[in-house]
Amino acid sequence: MQKDFYNTLEEPSESFFKEKGSKFFTYAFHVKDEDDIKEKLELIGKKHYDARHHCYAYYLGQRQELSRANDDGEPSNTAGKPILGQLQSFNLTYTLVIVVRYFGGTKLGVGGLIQAYKEGAKLALEDAQIIEKTINVEYVVHFGYPEMNTVMRFLKDLPVTNVKQDFMETCKIFFSIREGEAEKAEIKFANLKNITLENLSEK
Repeated sequence: MQKDFYNTLEEPSESFFKEKGSKFFTYAFHVKDEDDIKEKLELIGKKHYDARHHCYAYYLGQRQELSRANDDGEPSNTAGKPILGQLQSFNLTYTLVIVVRYFGGTKLGVGGLIQAYKEGAKLALEDAQIIEKTINVEYVVHFGYPEMNTVMRFLKDLPVTNVKQDFMETCKIFFSIREGEAEKAEIKFANLKNITLENLSEK
């Protein structure tokens, strides 16, 4: 059975270290989407406008469905990939790590660069506050007023959250439930007269 939770950052984290004169500034952020990532990259780009390299990697999606690694001028796979590897090691998603490098005059070589970018990401993530979030399924239950007591009793028996009621033209109750508990809700509401459970997460 696959996990119904994921790890992300509670708040931003930073780190700094030097390697043979080169300075590495690392920034780790929780991010919601690609627009949020773009904003964070612009923010760090302005802060370190005089740096030669702004390398980064990120994962998005509750199960790390979307990822990207960018070397920003460093030799191929020496920066973005090691950063992404650390995100994998810490099992993080909805997370962006940017490592800014100021060249110190001494070349580090391919192996040295890989190790340096890995270390920069690792230091920032070790200092970060990592939180666990559940993967939830969103439902709406449709029913008539005579079925109100039955629906309310069922919902009370389930570990539901974010309950919202809409009793205007017809009766509807929206709720979230942890993915691992979703089958219980579907079994409970199955084959009932005048009560229909709709999975909104499948849309």
